[in-house]
Amino acid sequence: MFTIGDFARLGRVSVRMLRHYDSIGLLRPASVDPHTGYRFYRADQLRRLNRVIALKDLGLTLDQVRAILDDAVDVAELRGMLRLRRSELAARLAADTARLAAVEARLRTIESEGTMTTQDVVLKETTAVRVAELTAVAPSYQTEDIGPVIQPLYPELFRRLDAAGIHPAGPAIAWYEPATAAGGEAVVVHAGVTVAVEASTDGEVAVVDLPAVATAATIIHHGAMDDVEQSMQTLARWIEENGYRTDGFAREVYLDYCQDTPEKGVTELQLAVYRD
Repeated sequence: MFTIGDFARLGRVSVRMLRHYDSIGLLRPASVDPHTGYRFYRADQLRRLNRVIALKDLGLTLDQVRAILDDAVDVAELRGMLRLRRSELAARLAADTARLAAVEARLRTIESEGTMTTQDVVLKETTAVRVAELTAVAPSYQTEDIGPVIQPLYPELFRRLDAAGIHPAGPAIAWYEPATAAGGEAVVVHAGVTVAVEASTDGEVAVVDLPAVATAATIIHHGAMDDVEQSMQTLARWIEENGYRTDGFAREVYLDYCQDTPEKGVTELQLAVYRD
């Protein structure tokens, strides 16, 4: 048998932790010297210790760990629990990473306020364009909500176009509209690319015509779309200063899309506008 110090080293835990596990009945020593009070452990008790640590690291309380171990959870069940927890932690990490990226992008917008002027805005007519598209619904217009929804659409769109033998005939275009006429924050995200084929809604992708817009306020955004707020705010300021109103039309035309280096991207932002 092993002293508590040796057992702690073998199990890669602290002596203090083993004493606590003993006090709450989670992992009793194999024997205790009646004269010295020294605790001794057997090698096969490392199996229970491993399960205790694994379940505790899953976020379970020690009372929950004891209840599970007393029910003699087997290796397959434990592995399933570990996999589930790993998926949960991965999802949380991805969400936290996205949230941090959004905060950093917003901070960059704040730091660069005033560096883009409304002189960069161009008022023009846009022509009608035929696009192949896929759609999905995002919870809101927030960048952190739009990004995870639209990003998977384009690889899938191009995969389907390739399978159908359809080649892009111009830039990719994204546009957005409310998910319901009744209001709310949900947004229908359209991921499209210019094509030169017959319009159809029966295939793997819908091929539709985006109408021309008589008056659109536009600005060229340089960089990743995570940093688009600065350009959008410049556009908004120009619209207000020049007495226009938005007309519920918004497009992003990806003039130079760089998947591997999004910071090199070039995107034209278009907002339909009108005057009273």
